[in-house]
Amino acid sequence: MQNRYLSWMILPALLVVAVANATVGAATATGLEAQPGATPFKKAEPALRPYMGWSSWSFLQGDPTQAKVKAQARVLAKRLLAFGYRYVNIDAGWSGGFDKYGRPKPNLKRFPDGMAGLAKWLHARKLKLGVYLIPGISPDLYRANCTISGTHYHIQDITYPTGSGNTLGHGFRKIDYSKPGAMAYIQSCADVLAHWGVDFIKMDFVGPGGGVQGFRHTDNRPDIAHWAKALANTHRPIWYELSNSLSFKYAAFWRKYTNGWRVDYDIETGKDFTKWNNVQQRFYDSAKWAKYAGPGGWNDFDSLEIGNGARDGLSLAERESTMTLWCISCAPLYFGTDLTHLDAADFKIMTNRAAIAIDQAGRPATPFTLATQQMVWRTTNADGTYTVAFFNVGPKAAKANIRWGQLGFKGAAMVRDLWQHKALGNFAHGFSAMLQSHACRLLNVKPLR
Repeated sequence: MQNRYLSWMILPALLVVAVANATVGAATATGLEAQPGATPFKKAEPALRPYMGWSSWSFLQGDPTQAKVKAQARVLAKRLLAFGYRYVNIDAGWSGGFDKYGRPKPNLKRFPDGMAGLAKWLHARKLKLGVYLIPGISPDLYRANCTISGTHYHIQDITYPTGSGNTLGHGFRKIDYSKPGAMAYIQSCADVLAHWGVDFIKMDFVGPGGGVQGFRHTDNRPDIAHWAKALANTHRPIWYELSNSLSFKYAAFWRKYTNGWRVDYDIETGKDFTKWNNVQQRFYDSAKWAKYAGPGGWNDFDSLEIGNGARDGLSLAERESTMTLWCISCAPLYFGTDLTHLDAADFKIMTNRAAIAIDQAGRPATPFTLATQQMVWRTTNADGTYTVAFFNVGPKAAKANIRWGQLGFKGAAMVRDLWQHKALGNFAHGFSAMLQSHACRLLNVKPLR
């Protein structure tokens, strides 16, 4: 994550203000709905289902360029768009600092057509553009003390003298929203992004978070709410995503103002894209978040490191289990791998229409228990069938099983394996399967009433 900061030292503030007391109510903390007669908040993007696409960080790290991003986008448009993958999200590295009003501008050496030009190019291919931001006023922006567009105020007029603007620290300052010009600044930044044609914003280093060692304890909830209002004011459907490892204590708040929130730390590892331990942790960390996922906002597990075969850092069985967990949890499906070198076996996993349909249906599954390494997750489908997933997260082969009574019905049921694409037959009382280490089964169960 430090590399992300090095790529973004010149990024201007795009959200701000933290409150000292993290236990105050959302209306008091944000100041958006405390006044009588205030207009009820409505998100810029309705987010009726989890988004799907590609993100630059795992593969490109802090070195994205227009040429590299377009190379990935061409594959997305040609091979993956038909399955629903359309967002092209550029993580750290696209910014070229700020303009005379302190608003973000692209690095034209990396992106010679600018973000507006890239957005137009992507939109012509039915794709969408996402960009990456960090909360707080950067040291460079504070020293520049730019005039805020449309006002006579300056950046230093709206900042607190102390306190960290994000969980990263590094001299980023907070904005004092009691000062005139503060909201005008945020709105001016949102307006620029909307004018470019941006479709997605990832806001990183947001607190309260999970307390990563070395990170600052900061409360960005008011920042998130004010930025959400600014996006809504643009009247452009911009997806608003938060990162990373957001505090579960404020899950209802994240859901109220945003379209998605990272529930865990970065999944990528470096040489290989990820490792099984990073995936396995999400089984335990994510289950409690399930009740907050639904139309409007979704639990983000980070990028799917699937697509490049052995370089993924996962065995084939582990890749299948990873895709299964993301899909039954209705998490956003976005790849972090190099799409220009797609592995054939991985491509089948990435494009399994039955698994994708479960994800897009927006009915998150939950486990019966996390106390065993042979987990059974389930959810009820709109057509009266059930999605059931078996996982063996243990080191040895083991059996997983379910009784139909656990799903709430009696009698026999027809079972279909969604990875093998075949009907397995009718089963009177339940179903069991032997699973190799880190393997899964993804099943559709249809009661025979």
